[in-house]
Amino acid sequence: MKLQIIQDSKGKATGVYIPIREWKELKKQFKDLEALEYEEPTKEQILQEIKEAVNELKLVEQGKLKARPAKELLDEL
Repeated sequence: MKLQIIQDSKGKATGVYIPIREWKELKKQFKDLEALEYEEPTKEQILQEIKEAVNELKLVEQGKLKARPAKELLDEL
């Protein structure tokens, strides 16, 4: 396997690059790897999440929903 280590400006390893052909072979061998792939959300999904966030904010303002700590919100991002 021909991995490439990705490093930051200080030489600290921050990631690994795996050629796509080898990644596909790994996914064949280890079916659980499929779940690790990131899928770009669609425009519709993003709009739906924004609408849900606005609705939650309105409920918080009305006192019908308890606000979450900012740290919890940022951790979710």
